[in-house]
Amino acid sequence: MRTRRISTATAFAVLFSSVVLVGGAASPAAADSSRILPATSLGDIVADGVHQRVFISDPQSGQILATDYSGKVVRVLGELPGVNGLELSADSGTLYAGVASSDYIVAIDTATLTESARYDIGLGTRPTHPALAGGKLWFGYGAAAEGNIGSLDLSGEEPVVTLDQDPDRTWYSAPVLASSPGAPGTLAAGIEGQSPSELAVYDVASGSAERTAYLRADASNLRDIAVSPDGAQLVVASGAPYFHQVYRTSDLRAEQGYTSDAYPNAVDIAPNGTVAAGIDGSYDPDVYIYPKGGSKTVPVREYELPSTGMSSGSDLLEPAGLAWAPDGSRLFAVSVNSEGVRSFRVLTDPTKSVAGLSVSAPATATRGKALTVKGSIKASVALPAGTPLTVTRTDVESPKGKSLGTVKTDAKGAFTFTDTPPVGGKVTYRVAYAGSATHTAASGSAAVTVSRAAVSLKLNRNKSLHAYNKNVSFTATLGKTYKNRVVELWADPFGADKPKKLVKKAKVNSKGNLSVTVNMKRDTTVTAVFAGDGRYAPKSVKSTAYAKVSVSTKLSKHYKTAKIGKTSYAYYSKKKNPVFTTSMTYYKGRAQRLSLELYYNGKWYDAGQQYFALGSNGKSVVTLTGPHETGYKMRVRSSYVNSSSGDTVNSTTHGAWKYFIFTK
Repeated sequence: MRTRRISTATAFAVLFSSVVLVGGAASPAAADSSRILPATSLGDIVADGVHQRVFISDPQSGQILATDYSGKVVRVLGELPGVNGLELSADSGTLYAGVASSDYIVAIDTATLTESARYDIGLGTRPTHPALAGGKLWFGYGAAAEGNIGSLDLSGEEPVVTLDQDPDRTWYSAPVLASSPGAPGTLAAGIEGQSPSELAVYDVASGSAERTAYLRADASNLRDIAVSPDGAQLVVASGAPYFHQVYRTSDLRAEQGYTSDAYPNAVDIAPNGTVAAGIDGSYDPDVYIYPKGGSKTVPVREYELPSTGMSSGSDLLEPAGLAWAPDGSRLFAVSVNSEGVRSFRVLTDPTKSVAGLSVSAPATATRGKALTVKGSIKASVALPAGTPLTVTRTDVESPKGKSLGTVKTDAKGAFTFTDTPPVGGKVTYRVAYAGSATHTAASGSAAVTVSRAAVSLKLNRNKSLHAYNKNVSFTATLGKTYKNRVVELWADPFGADKPKKLVKKAKVNSKGNLSVTVNMKRDTTVTAVFAGDGRYAPKSVKSTAYAKVSVSTKLSKHYKTAKIGKTSYAYYSKKKNPVFTTSMTYYKGRAQRLSLELYYNGKWYDAGQQYFALGSNGKSVVTLTGPHETGYKMRVRSSYVNSSSGDTVNSTTHGAWKYFIFTK
């Protein structure tokens, strides 16, 4: 049955809008989901299966949040100071809530999400946790040293409030109550935070509360209680001992408990008897699921909440922060992180044991020879021998997978099968379990590198040097293969601004050749790629060809041109400064090197060199200033020097020498 809230958790008030992390919906969710919850505390949580709503009370903010099954807030009902416990009517038409700070119980129409009635319980009564039993709405009430149980009879024309229903005055403060439709005359109660814990059971079939069992339990810091659907058992979550205790409601005699872990703080029981047991555990699973009639020592499923705050441990389950969807398809939980931010969590497939499937295979194998694949499937609830698993093989010739049929497990969940891979390369064996009503689906895979023969692939033009802007043909030659005769040719010009590009992809000709023409404006790496096939391994080869730049030097300001011997010279008056204009293929940041040489005694001597930046138009204009000596032959040229000119996208290129002489 529905979990009952024991304490009002308080934390730093941080409000967040609802943001979907993983979506949920009214239909069965595909995976666990979470939303930030705009709440500063948690009082109680209850799920309405008819309208597919979840109601969450927030005592600190004085409001009830109504969400859909994904946790999206659809309505906020405010002005409910200290609102705590929640109870849903049998037909899910009305939600009752104890509003302690205003001394009343409020009724909310679940269809319209509006308040339909308020019932004044009495000044200073502070009603907390309502519970329906014996045809009445019962509630715990009272401040410190004034705890008791009261009832609200709504069967007549006017509501009737009756206080002091526990003549034994069992409770120091307002107790939390729990009931079950399967035992309409039974009401259970406990008191929060007390050590040792106190529990009591009442027979309320007559309209009055008759205490039939009482226990000062060997436990401390009780946080939550729930009654089983048949009313026979009471499950208790106390900070200690470190398991969820179980008692018979007939006499509160202890029975086998649910061995969860340290600091139990929440419990809820689905209508089919499945128990959700929660703990306050930073480094352990937070929620444990036990099906009716199953083991109480081995949960069918565990949930570990993630960490969304600054703590190294997981977010913490809020006390009494669990509620089942009535059909058992989902379990709702409220958690809080180290920053005080609360999350609404939808835990899916809660009654299914999580299956884990492992597969192992040899790392390498020989094509055409049999290999063995092994594995196992395990779950907290063991799968029966003979469980069928589907096997699929994926390889280069069957990229979408080829079914190899099924394999069955043995009594320990192990399986084995053999296969002879027909092709080489990466071969993946995937084994899958489809899942069932009791187990989640699972799959695993293992990859094998199956041998393939080496292929011959060649590419010409490596280390060749070409003039700027020349069209150069590159030819790849592919040797013997099995089925694939396709080669890719990629061109990668030097420089980050020119990405690698596929320039041709086609079958080679009858001689195994495939050619492409590349315009050489930069040094370029051409790569030939063979993707491989079922019997021959992939291969790629590279050829790096080099391209010069376009460079020329023009002399100006001379007064004539004439030959000295066979060489043409520009003649300059010694009073005139020559102007050298260089034109060069432009690249960002590029500079040209201007070199001067002087002819003396039958030999050319270096007269100096210097780098000058190119303009964006590829021009560089340099003036040679005086004084100028007459009668000496001189020459000048412009060069691009790989790296030294500011980049490395072309090969070193020297322009032609230009000759000049100074006269009087």
